This record gives sequence, structure tokens and C-alpha cells, in this order.
Amino acid sequence: MLQSKLLIPTLRDAPSEADVVSHQLMLRAGLIRPLAAGIYTYLPLGWRVLRKVSSIIREEMDRIGAQEMLMPAMQPAELWQQSGRYSLYGPELVRLYDRHNREFALGPTHEEVITSLIRDEVNSYRKLPMILYQIQTKFRDERRPRYGLLRGREFMMKDAYSFDADWESLDETYRNVYYAYTRIFDRCGLTYRVVEADAGTIGGEGETHEFMALADIGEDTVAVCANCSYSANLETAYTRHGASPAEARTVPKPEKIHTPGVRTIDQLTASLDIEAGHILKTLIYMADGRPVAVIVRGDHEVNETKLKNALRANHIELANEEIVRQHTGAPTGFAGPVGLSLPLWIDQEAAIIESGVAGANEPNYHLRYVVPGRDFPLEHIGDYRNVTEGDSCPHCEGTFKFYRGIEVGHVFKLGTKYSAALGAGFLNAAGRENPVIMGCYGIGVSRILSAVIEQNHDDGGILWPMAIAPFHVHLIPVSVQDPVQRGLAEKLYYRLQAEGMEVLMDDREERPGVKFKDSDLIGIPIRIIVGKQAGEGLVEIKERGQAAAEVIGYEDVVTHVLGRMKS
Repeated sequence: MLQSKLLIPTLRDAPSEADVVSHQLMLRAGLIRPLAAGIYTYLPLGWRVLRKVSSIIREEMDRIGAQEMLMPAMQPAELWQQSGRYSLYGPELVRLYDRHNREFALGPTHEEVITSLIRDEVNSYRKLPMILYQIQTKFRDERRPRYGLLRGREFMMKDAYSFDADWESLDETYRNVYYAYTRIFDRCGLTYRVVEADAGTIGGEGETHEFMALADIGEDTVAVCANCSYSANLETAYTRHGASPAEARTVPKPEKIHTPGVRTIDQLTASLDIEAGHILKTLIYMADGRPVAVIVRGDHEVNETKLKNALRANHIELANEEIVRQHTGAPTGFAGPVGLSLPLWIDQEAAIIESGVAGANEPNYHLRYVVPGRDFPLEHIGDYRNVTEGDSCPHCEGTFKFYRGIEVGHVFKLGTKYSAALGAGFLNAAGRENPVIMGCYGIGVSRILSAVIEQNHDDGGILWPMAIAPFHVHLIPVSVQDPVQRGLAEKLYYRLQAEGMEVLMDDREERPGVKFKDSDLIGIPIRIIVGKQAGEGLVEIKERGQAAAEVIGYEDVVTHVLGRMKS
């Protein structure tokens, strides 16, 4: 491709709305352009990368026997109502009506559509197992789209669905897809961790894993054991716990202490000169409209995912000030478990505090000498908190270290959640009907672009891994008006292409400095400079990110480039 003909509007400075490196560089390098908040046009350079990522995904999915298809983005609301997700998914689901006043949704995911298809087309165990997948645009009406392609309202995703006759078959399918994902992300050049995860709004009946690209701007926290292979999303990570609730001992009865204006843990520790771990922090939540009280240590945070799963709730949120006053008699910051007439959900670490400080359910007062099990009942004890760095691994003697991660893939064992709801069954060998056992497997195709750039850039621009780079070689004649330089550059251009290499030649009449800056910004892996030594048949060659260039002869260029592409 000749650069003079390529739509590649590079920018010297990043637009003000781009606040992460990947977003800035994709805009500056001319990969994408915004159309509306969270909605982007992929320009030729960005689309070339996206196609290469998609090609890798297709190769690895086809390798395990998956079949590609394409489903509609516009889905009848009735399907979502049958599965029970229509009222649960929230405002992120884009809803609309057609001219006949029939309600539809723009698909953020396709469990309902694919399940209805299998219900109508597959009715025998002889057709199972089966994996179907698609690469398609999805929609999610994010309240605050940000970070470019990382949190958009329109995005490209690969979603696959498996259908098995029994759980043993699903286990094998799950493993096959899992390892296909590791090959995909390896080939894309990502540094990632596979972590235990929560199924979220998709749900399921079995294990689930996320593939997290490690990056400082990642929106997820990953807890990784420094000693063994255990790693998990903070939503699901747990720590080793072997202690039992403390037995009541000779501790004075709860004593009320005046704490005017002291609402926060930091204020309370400073005011009473105590450690946060000796405080029983009580938070009021609404779980599907029902108030509950959650008690954790003052130095811990409630894990809302664990709490929601324990409550078997569809939605939980912190109660507002009015509800807190209604049930505790005090403003936020003074709630406590003693005498509280709400269901109490006590974290296991809070339950073993021998004597703690808690809110007195009275404005400007707290209680000291509060003993769990003596002064309030231990109704529901469990793991309801986030782990912290330094906590013990549940599988070995190691401790946790935290990383930030970008979710680029997620695999689920759905079980019969959707097949039972939508009536997708099959006849087994004995002629009896059973629901199909399903799995679901997603990859954020457009997210991979952002994740790769976050991990592969320098002050000059992008450093693309060879496998997904928009071009393999950036060929730059320093002066296109010099007939010798241009002639040698054109010979190399056609020769490299004949060898199957993708070449971008900068044939623009620009200053060398402009060309080199654009080349750094775009990030093509191999740069060949045709300059003053062209008359001697010599060129300079360097890899993106390396400072030094090597001078080689024209005849050696193809061999040299092929060697670097394979390394």
C-alpha cells in the first residue's frame, strides 16, 4: 500500500477526551474516529488490525471444530422475557419498538437467540456436542462510555456457544475452548492471566474463568498468589480462614460513647485511637428491595458480588440515607448490629472479633465492648468481603499480590439455565428428552486492540506484535524526488510483496522527520529506510522500538526481513 493513498489521518496531539494511552494512540495513529460517545468508526489501519485479530480467532475456533455463523443484532424482546433477563439486564440493554409496536433489543449477547435456534433445529443426541460461534457487533448503552474501545456502547465481540448431552461432555468442550483461548491471546502478543470469576448477568451453573490482560488502567482487580497458580478476580477471590467465632469471655457490657460527627472508619480510628480491624462496620443494603445489614471489619470492604450470590438476589445496592434512618434510627455512619431488627450477614472475619467498636444506632454515638454472638446473633456467617494484598492464598502458604486487568475473554459453564427456560431439549439414546447442557465463551475482539496497545507502546507510539500489525514492513524512501532512492524503494516494495509480506511505502513528499515520527506512531514492526546509500545498493533496517539501525545490501533484505518475522 502506498501511504499517499491510505486514509491515515495522524495527529500530533491527543484529543482532550482521550485519557488513557491506548485511546490516545488509536486516535493519533489514525486507527479510529469517534462518531458519538462510545461509538467509533474503524479507519483502514484499525480495520486491518481488527481483521487480523479476527482471523486468529477464527483459526483457533475452527481448529477445535467450532462452526462460524452470524445471528441478528436485533432480537425480539419475547426471547429475553422467556429467559427472565429482560427485566434484570438494566438500562444497558438498548430497547426499541418497530413500526408495529413490537418490542426489540439490540443484542449485547446472544444466549437467547442461539438457544431458540438449537431448540428448533437440534433434537437428537446424535447431533451433539456442537460449538457455534460468531464475530459480530454488540450493543450496550453504557452510562459513561470511556477509555475508547475498552468501554464503548458499540463493540465487536466473538461469542461462542456449546451444546452437550451431559456434564462430562461439557467439561471436555470447556477445556478445548479454554486452551483455544490461550492460543489466541498468545498469538496476539498479550500478557494475561486466567482467573476464577463470577458469571454476572449471563449466569450459569458451573465454573467460569476470565482472561485478563494485565494493564495499569484495567478496570478489574486481579488477586494473584505469589507462590502458586491460584488467581481470581477480586469479585470471587477468597482467602484461607480456619478460625471459629469467638466465645463470649469476660468483656464488659457494651458501653455507649459520644462520637459527635464521627462517621467514617478513619475518623473513628483517630478519635478513639484504635485499629480499624477492631471496628465492626455495619452497612445497610437493599437486596431486591429488601433491607439487610452486612457486618465486616473496619479495615475490610464488602464484596457485593459475594453478598449478592449469598442472598440469591438479582440486584443489590447500598441503602439511601432515608432507608438507613428508618431502620437504624440514625444517619449513615452510626449503624451497628446491636439491637438491629434486620437480617444480619456477618463476614467470618468480623464474627471472630473478641471485642469491637460498632455504631450505636443513635446519632453521634458508638458502642465499645461489642462481642459478636453475645451482643448480636451470628445469623449468617460467611465470606462477604474483598480479599486484601497480603491475605493468605486458600491453596498454599503464599500471599496475594494485586494487579489491574482488562477483561478480554470470559468462559462460562451455563448448564441448563437457558435451555430449560427456552425449551431446548434433545432425545437421548433411550428416547427420553433432556435439556441440552450449554457453555458460553466470549472474546472482546475490539478490546484486544486497546489491551495490546496498553501493553506495547513507548513515547513515540505503538509497538505492534508482528501477528496483528497492520503491515509487516514500513518502507521509507527519505526523498521520493531522488530517482535513485525511489527506484530502489519501488524494487524493494514489489519484491517484498512477492514474498508475501505486507508493505506500507511512505511515498509522500514530506520531511524525513515527519515520516519517521509517523512511522513510530503507527508502530509497524520493521522499518526499512532508503536514503543516501541507495546508490550503493544499501538500506537501513531496524525493528520498531530499537534505537540502532543495521545497514544491509539490497540482495539481503528479503532474507533479513523473513528472519525477523519468524523470530
